[in-house]
Amino acid sequence: MGALAHLVRACIVLAAVACGPAPSFAQDGPVSVTVDRAKVFRIQEPASTVIIGNPFIADVSMHDATTVVITGKSYGSTNLVILDENNAPIVDEVVTVRASEDNVVMVQRNAARQSYSCAPMCEPTLRLGDQSEVFDKVAEQATQRNELAVQAASGQAGTGAD
Repeated sequence: MGALAHLVRACIVLAAVACGPAPSFAQDGPVSVTVDRAKVFRIQEPASTVIIGNPFIADVSMHDATTVVITGKSYGSTNLVILDENNAPIVDEVVTVRASEDNVVMVQRNAARQSYSCAPMCEPTLRLGDQSEVFDKVAEQATQRNELAVQAASGQAGTGAD
């Protein structure tokens, strides 16, 4: 940690001693989450209200009063505000959601892009910014496959039940 960061932390500690407790933060530095992945944070005080600036970018839920789960939904930045029972801010942080770079191959043909998840074999995957026709077809297949799995899990597969 740099000298400036130590100085800022010392000022926060001094302010807490002089003015009461400082807000607890989910982590040191900016909050960064990957699209389609969840990240768990702990806060020091119980939360009463949770606000996410743009729910199209990230989703936030409370596992319990001090455990925050942020899920990346779309690329971009938004903010997260968590208030205590007296409506005092516990957390006020910027949340940045980025794309995963792990095992992803993108094929670009002029303006058309298609993404593949290559772990270990390459398979088509849904990724924001892909060509609409390809994205829609993969989404349709994934939805159908999920519906079949739900039906099988509930014992409805092969019964003709809708």
